[in-house]
Amino acid sequence: MILEVAVLEIIAGQQANFERDYKTACQYISASKGYITHSLRKCIEKDNQYILLVEWETLEDHTIGFKESPLFKEWEKLLHHYYDPFPTVEHYEVLK
Repeated sequence: MILEVAVLEIIAGQQANFERDYKTACQYISASKGYITHSLRKCIEKDNQYILLVEWETLEDHTIGFKESPLFKEWEKLLHHYYDPFPTVEHYEVLK
């Protein structure tokens, strides 16, 4: 299992629109091969900052399977115009 962590900074004043469109976009990520689960967390100190956590079966399920799919194009259309700057995305693995 791989954990994708994306720090999202949303253009000030667009938080409600982002949250609305995020709910719609969830159908696209959750339909992707290798997807396990996800959650979105809102920062308490910075009203326009969120963290997106997505669990994938493999790194490639995210970086190739989802990112190169038509599902990602729909996700991108709904959400990418809200980010400023573009998110930092990193992947983590469980240590045993």
